Amino acid sequence: VYKINDFKLQKRLGFVTNAPRWAIAHKFSASNSITEILNIDIQVGRTGALTPVAKVKPVNIGGVVVSNATLHNEEEILRKDIDVLTEMLKEFGAKGLAYLKCDDINDISEGINSPIKKFLDDEIVKKIIGKTNAESGDIIFFSADNKDVVNLSMSCLIKELGKQLNLLSDEWKFLWITDYPLFERQSGTNAPTPLHHPFTAPVNVHDLDKNNIFEIKSRAYDLVLNGAEIGGGSIRIHSSKLQSKVFELLGLSKEEVDNKFGFFVNALSMGCPPHGGIAFGIDRIVMMLLKTDSIRDVIAFPKTQSASCLMTDAPSNVSNEQLSELGIKTIKNPK
Repeated sequence: VYKINDFKLQKRLGFVTNAPRWAIAHKFSASNSITEILNIDIQVGRTGALTPVAKVKPVNIGGVVVSNATLHNEEEILRKDIDVLTEMLKEFGAKGLAYLKCDDINDISEGINSPIKKFLDDEIVKKIIGKTNAESGDIIFFSADNKDVVNLSMSCLIKELGKQLNLLSDEWKFLWITDYPLFERQSGTNAPTPLHHPFTAPVNVHDLDKNNIFEIKSRAYDLVLNGAEIGGGSIRIHSSKLQSKVFELLGLSKEEVDNKFGFFVNALSMGCPPHGGIAFGIDRIVMMLLKTDSIRDVIAFPKTQSASCLMTDAPSNVSNEQLSELGIKTIKNPK
């Protein structure tokens, strides 16, 4: 749960070498680490703290408490924009945006207003207020869904509120994000799949023998600037034995490994030095330097929403001669 306050972040040097690190796999309580990601002054509470409150199947719950100190003209700044914010979050898979407007936290019946209040009894409302440390005059926004939907939608909400409430500081704030999980669960099957890619090295090779492989940390990392990822990479596996073990944990048979990656595992067995790297999003960096709202403004040949290019008129028709050269035959769908 994130509480946005009216205090400004203290200025810090923006050298990447001195940038703070945030271990994404670690559980956290009160911390200022997340402020480095968003460049907004906020207080952080543990995401998922409201889970015992909800009388539904286990879900991830996250929220934002907008402090009364930031609401210089609450009715104009927030109330009229809630529908707009809701539609914005739907782009990230959220089914809506729940909120509790806390006019008086000591009067649950009359002092708390919300469209969803009719579905919550007073005790649940009290627990939500207690878990978020909300005060009279605050507004609690929250979402309940799977982890990815909650994280993406609440992150979008925090950034948008930071803009609307003028809480973004005009400085460069860098952050390294480390300790990503090596594996994540596939949606629907819960089978392991690489979070980064199957060639990422684990932090500790002995962790590959863990019973719960989803707790294994990887040597992947991202560089974030003012809430935007500007670079990412990893230290690669350079041992054929270790690479084969990762393929095994992913459920690949020896035959599949030989067919798909045999050449690679064989090359590693010949001797390979430790190596890794990072790729930067130059377009994103230029966009931030120019303070534009869209990355299309700095891309040489920007595409439209339908992936067409106005500069080159692509995609365009392909002649039969070109298709024949490539051995491609097209079949028209019957109407």
